[in-house]
Amino acid sequence: MKTALVLGAGGFIGNHLVNRLKDEGYWVRGVDLKCPEFCKTKADEFVSGNVGDLRSASNCNRAIRFDGQQGNFYKSVPEQYKEPFDEIYQLAADMGGAGFVFTGDNDADIMHNSAAINLNILNAVQQYNEYKGLNKTKIFYSSSACMYPEHNQLDPDNPNCEESSAYPADPDSEYGWEKLFSERLYLAYNRNYNIPVRVARFHNIFGPLGTWEGGREKAPAAICRKVIQSNGEVEIWGSGEQTRSFLYIDECIEGIRRVMESDLTEPVNIGSDEMVTINKLVDIASSIENKTITKKHIDGPLGVAGRNSDNKLIKEKIGWAPNYPLSKGIEKTYRWINEQVTL
Repeated sequence: MKTALVLGAGGFIGNHLVNRLKDEGYWVRGVDLKCPEFCKTKADEFVSGNVGDLRSASNCNRAIRFDGQQGNFYKSVPEQYKEPFDEIYQLAADMGGAGFVFTGDNDADIMHNSAAINLNILNAVQQYNEYKGLNKTKIFYSSSACMYPEHNQLDPDNPNCEESSAYPADPDSEYGWEKLFSERLYLAYNRNYNIPVRVARFHNIFGPLGTWEGGREKAPAAICRKVIQSNGEVEIWGSGEQTRSFLYIDECIEGIRRVMESDLTEPVNIGSDEMVTINKLVDIASSIENKTITKKHIDGPLGVAGRNSDNKLIKEKIGWAPNYPLSKGIEKTYRWINEQVTL
């Protein structure tokens, strides 16, 4: 039986990933500050609270170990699992939607917290490998399309998010700069310590069990909530003509697993190439219950003018790319959020 450690397992993507790994027969440890918000975790062991704070180097050292040095915070681990994890999925980060990332108010926390987690985890794995005399643990790092240069995303109709376009670097947010730094960090540990790593750049992942209110929600969830709760009018930041692509969660998890099983070390996009305007996204959400919605355009944080996943590399390297229609994903998400609103 394979073993996996999911960091950020209380979050939206991490929770879904735990479920997928359990379905595949893995023994899974999840670690996060918090437990999943909308369902009970399926992880064999879930570590949360202060000891799940991966900004602490000592917590990271405990999280990656199966050798009896975990202390009182961890359950007794079966003897056959007391070797290093087969796989680590590093999804833990300080993040949110545009209202959290692009205001500038959270920049210091975003950069410090996420960078500290990545530095701690890689250092812990490198030292543990040296201690055990092994180098078996493969690490997946979840980067973001926010690391792409702003100057390549000024035209909403023709954004360039090809993986090779990352340099010269010019992300439009500190969140993007931290992601770019951490990509380089993982690749450096791969070169210098031969730690097998996989790096994927996520493009706007959405779906059921994700945050849908409170300021950290992504655009699809926010728009579904607004349409559900509207009295005929929905507020949209900016003109609504900014473009994006949005990837349904099931396809994201499929992409993670395929990239992890591949021999692809270079960063690769995991995203949909079905690009829409934000105005169109509102139309898709409002069509689910045939609502007539007026769009009220207001000032707000926008991010880049256009962004769309370029899937040529992932198709070339692993023979797969997402193809689930946006409208179907939005309908599933809308109906799940509607259930939450009416609870």
